[in-house]
Amino acid sequence: MSEGSLKEYPSIGNTNRETLDLIANGECTSLTERVQSEFHPKPVGHPTAGEALALAGGQIPLTLIRNPRARRYILRLHQDGHARVTIPRSGSASEARRFAERNKAWIEGQLQRLASVSNRPNEWRVGTEILFRGEAVKVEVSINGECSSVRFGSEALKVTDCAADLRGEIERHLWKLAAKELPPRVLEFAARHQLQVGPVSVRNQRSRWGSCSRRGTISLNWRLVQAPRFVSDYIIVHELMHLRQMNHSPRFWTEVARAFPMYQAAEHWLKHHASLLR
Repeated sequence: MSEGSLKEYPSIGNTNRETLDLIANGECTSLTERVQSEFHPKPVGHPTAGEALALAGGQIPLTLIRNPRARRYILRLHQDGHARVTIPRSGSASEARRFAERNKAWIEGQLQRLASVSNRPNEWRVGTEILFRGEAVKVEVSINGECSSVRFGSEALKVTDCAADLRGEIERHLWKLAAKELPPRVLEFAARHQLQVGPVSVRNQRSRWGSCSRRGTISLNWRLVQAPRFVSDYIIVHELMHLRQMNHSPRFWTEVARAFPMYQAAEHWLKHHASLLR
């Protein structure tokens, strides 16, 4: 999850060259937001054309593209239903095709997942359930029955019109809440682990939960306020551990495991809620 990363999440401690990734609307909702700090610049070279991958429900377009700076094969599934495999410098097109074939079950599962995500309501109205601190809570009219304010979970806020789409107003409220809560938590963990941290910001990233620059700047996604406390704490610790290892090597994961033993449970939650980054 380091600065400049593409936001991929290979499996924990994975030393295999293969990494699965899912990109939706240009945003990564990978095999869950996990190891994010492999830098993959824009692929170069000419993509193949006219290839297809046969699945149980039919064929989908398959694009192969070579990137001499990539260090592994990367499989991505786009929301429009086409798959792309990035070929590393030492790789081959034939191995890229085999890589896609080996992971057809994953592709089929992600296609189903995209279908279910696309059916979720984009508008947040009174009665809509949203995720807040890891729990589904319903947006309701305030207790006094006035349409000038709504509540969800422990929060209440004034709105322009409770009969309208409230998503923008609620998201701005959540962002402010995250900006208030997350930076002090970063400083708390940094002090606990005797780390010097730079500025901390809460942003509206569309492809990552957090990042850490080599200068020690920590950026966190405001959507972490929708996650359980242990998950947001994990992301904070994950980014702080980049101050010791600016990579996702086995040494990095040793640091993470030592600092946050529940990291696998947090990864599991992030994997199943990656659609929050839509």
